[in-house]
Amino acid sequence: MEEKIKILLAEDDTNLGMLLKEYLRAKGFETVLCEDGEVAYEAFLNQPFDICILDVMMPKMDGWEVCRTLRRYSQVPIIMLTARSEERDELLGFELGVDEYISK
Repeated sequence: MEEKIKILLAEDDTNLGMLLKEYLRAKGFETVLCEDGEVAYEAFLNQPFDICILDVMMPKMDGWEVCRTLRRYSQVPIIMLTARSEERDELLGFELGVDEYISK
């Protein structure tokens, strides 16, 4: 049996998060959906993930802080999926070690 790629998805918009999780499941990925950055960070500490998809604007711990914290000890691929589409936000993401930056 083939092991599924495991994705950490941090998205505080419940409807969008569930839609993305269902889409990724249908494509064969195992996805853990977290509603804020703190929960996402705790999930990352407690189980292995192959990739992280982070929203920037989340309660408790924003996506920038989650990325910054993960990069201290992990090189897991990180995709920022965010409504923030200004060039300076994208550049900040790449400075923090984001692998890809996608505007919603």
